[in-house]
Amino acid sequence: MRVFVTGATGFIGSAVVRELLGAGHRVVGLARSDQSAAALAAAGAEVHRGAIEDLEALRAGAAAADGVVHLAYIHDFSDIAAAARTDQRAVEALGAALERSGRPFVVPSGLGVLAPGRPGTERDAPDPNSPGRHRIASQQAALGFAARGVRSSVVRLAPTVHGAGDHGFVPALIDIARRWGVSAYIGDGNNRWPAVHRLDAARLFRLALEKAPAGSILHGVGEEGVGVRDVAEVIGRRLELPVRSVPPAEAADHFGWLAPFLGADVPASSALTRELLGWRPSHPGLLADLEQGHYFRPARPTAA
Repeated sequence: MRVFVTGATGFIGSAVVRELLGAGHRVVGLARSDQSAAALAAAGAEVHRGAIEDLEALRAGAAAADGVVHLAYIHDFSDIAAAARTDQRAVEALGAALERSGRPFVVPSGLGVLAPGRPGTERDAPDPNSPGRHRIASQQAALGFAARGVRSSVVRLAPTVHGAGDHGFVPALIDIARRWGVSAYIGDGNNRWPAVHRLDAARLFRLALEKAPAGSILHGVGEEGVGVRDVAEVIGRRLELPVRSVPPAEAADHFGWLAPFLGADVPASSALTRELLGWRPSHPGLLADLEQGHYFRPARPTAA
């Protein structure tokens, strides 16, 4: 299968590219820079120049492919609404290029779209008041193409996709601990984060591309819920820092933009996804991954 992948050089996207190539697929990756183009070529993928905002480039890439995995996203927490609008337009452009073809179209979302406090399942509808509500429009747009002759599916990813090279929530939490000199959690810290290793997530995207039925909602969850206090305790031990609670009223001052995500309790199951696709996560869980130490190594200096 010739697969067009956006976000192909990102943390998850680069793993998806390797997974697809390893399974015998041809990959065409979207590249906005010479650096991204070189990375794709080095991995063995073809290059399609363009950006997530370039709708004509997206349509052309999708039209020439046998399937699409859309992973590009502008992770700008200073203007989440604008990032969400950009993503929705990209999903609509990609999906329109696949209409009435029966070709697969896999789009990520997040488990943050679900109501908190109980284990969410693939059958649960998005909650318009959820922390991840900015992702709902793109998810609904992608699923809407199932009625327009596209084998579209949505992978709701755990908020913590971990592994070497991670630059998401866990590194941000480690940076905050270093800055304050304390590894902290909010309240009693008993709230839970689902987690998945990036290599397990990559395999799920491949399986979704290959065989997910049209309109499927899938959960990229390797662990249903890891206690946030447990994460803070591992960080404190690795950094040799004290571990303490931050009262909810002080969370925004201490954690900044991370506070609403860190304080959310969003356990989730992937039982239906595993049954449907035969997906079996096999890589280390979040706490075991933290214990390996790569999250705490000094960053390599970049060239000027």
